[in-house]
Amino acid sequence: MKTKAAILWAPKENWSVEEIELDPPKGQEVLVRLTASGMCHSDEHLVTGDLPVALPLVGGHEGAGVIEAVGPAVTSVVPGDHVVLSFLPACGHCRPCSSGHQNLCDLGASLMTGRQVDGTARHHARGQDLGLMCMVGTFAHHTVCHEASVVKVEDDVPLDKACLIGCGVTTGWGASVYSAKVAPGDAVVVVGVGGVGTAAVQGAVLAGARFVVAVDPSEFKRESAMRFGATHAAASIQEAMGLVGDITWGRMAEKVILTAGVVHGDMIAPLMALVAKGGRAVVTGVTPVLEMDVTMNLADLTLSQKELVGSLFGAANPREDIPRLLDLYRAGKLQLDEMVTRTYPLDDVNQGYEDLRDNKNIRGVLLYD
Repeated sequence: MKTKAAILWAPKENWSVEEIELDPPKGQEVLVRLTASGMCHSDEHLVTGDLPVALPLVGGHEGAGVIEAVGPAVTSVVPGDHVVLSFLPACGHCRPCSSGHQNLCDLGASLMTGRQVDGTARHHARGQDLGLMCMVGTFAHHTVCHEASVVKVEDDVPLDKACLIGCGVTTGWGASVYSAKVAPGDAVVVVGVGGVGTAAVQGAVLAGARFVVAVDPSEFKRESAMRFGATHAAASIQEAMGLVGDITWGRMAEKVILTAGVVHGDMIAPLMALVAKGGRAVVTGVTPVLEMDVTMNLADLTLSQKELVGSLFGAANPREDIPRLLDLYRAGKLQLDEMVTRTYPLDDVNQGYEDLRDNKNIRGVLLYD
């Protein structure tokens, strides 16, 4: 079939919205008619080259839609099912999945190749095979992906909001709840309050944090974070240092979560200075993959018994936590509608990313007919 998609042909270029040829699903693959896709910063990392991947590829990894067809070996969904596409597959059978770490599923080995699990392609344009961002490629009206990348959801869930659960919301919420292990009464600092950081703020609030300090150079984002439950805001880590010291009587924050759009090694030392004795810092932002140098005080790490941990998809389990977060949304405990700042048709994907760079959006969403 023919459909429309946004393709990145080379780094530093704009997304090219054009017609592609889409093969039918094979084996355990499914054909999804997409309703919406979130515009996550991770796709911007493809454009800048911070995440080097095989190009060309169809962008997008934060989508939701309806199953239109399934391959002969599919068992988890049927045509007509509403689904959220998880940016990380979860097969349910490999060692990480079976031990409760679906975010580390072995099928994720194909994430950066952009190919189907069998190593081939279903998407084609200009006589070339196309890869898929995170094996899903949600910047398209239709896509074919493995059934391990889709999670069935209730039909009454608005898919234009549910798409955010496929990456950013789960990543931020899980960074607070699972990776940082925010506990009632904790003082929490979230550094970077775009889409992922805003979800981290909400996760900290739901976990019972006493203070939640939002740190971001954008006044718009700081003000927005207050509406999602942050109790204080600062424009920089340096500014937050005095603020956190004041509100905690010098103890500093039990939990600090780094969700900046781009993470660099020289951020870690000041980040750790915000952490209290026995506290934990979580890094969930993307660092340029070739960057190897990190600055931090190892004596402070040991003598203050601090922890520094990484977090992928908020250490969440897609098949458990995507429905869980949608239940929280339907119960009025998780704000998704308010996170969507602007919506765009697929043709305006480049404008959406220009707005992201200009700090105009908490989350932009592409809406499809």
